[in-house]
Amino acid sequence: MYRVSKEFHFSASHRLAHLPDDHQCARLHGHNYIVVVELAARELNADGFVRDYHDLAPLKTYLDERFDHRHLNDVLNVPSTAENLSRHLYDWCAARWPETTAVRVSETPKTWAEYRP
Repeated sequence: MYRVSKEFHFSASHRLAHLPDDHQCARLHGHNYIVVVELAARELNADGFVRDYHDLAPLKTYLDERFDHRHLNDVLNVPSTAENLSRHLYDWCAARWPETTAVRVSETPKTWAEYRP
């Protein structure tokens, strides 16, 4: 199996209002998010790729237009956790690129959430 991945970045605010008031994530705060989309294939295409990295440019546009410098609570219909964001972005990518196998989202250098069906 061949696996490739590409990293994207955006900045956004959010708050997890369903958490207790004394929980730090209940307060308004922001992150410099890192998103990694992973694609895989058993065989390479005629160009020798799983998928040309250039084909993933629409994800950069989507992140910039829908998420960058936005308040995620206004964008997502679920709590704005990294886990829910990874699932949302996985679904968006898989609808466009059937080779999509996972999406990882980082809020900090030490934390990652991943959706991989």
